[in-house]
Amino acid sequence: MATTMDGHMHERRHLPERRAGSKASGAKRLGAVDWLAMALLVIGGLNWGLVGLFGIDLVAMLFGEMSALSRIVYALVGLSALYTLFTTRKLARS
Repeated sequence: MATTMDGHMHERRHLPERRAGSKASGAKRLGAVDWLAMALLVIGGLNWGLVGLFGIDLVAMLFGEMSALSRIVYALVGLSALYTLFTTRKLARS
């Protein structure tokens, strides 16, 4: 009986690696630009949530109503949305 238990304990299955980022799965790792775009999307989403729920525009409060800096933040959020839209489609095909 001990030999059968040892036989089962030492049995190994050779399955392809399925962890995220593994070469076998074809998944791609996120780069710095991807993380920056994700952070800007979170900031933009939270800001729009505050605008919709409470009428508070946090970006305008921090940087001024339609100041150059707030317009840059808004433009970067929009560009990161476009970037994520196109890269998500590319990642979905792989």
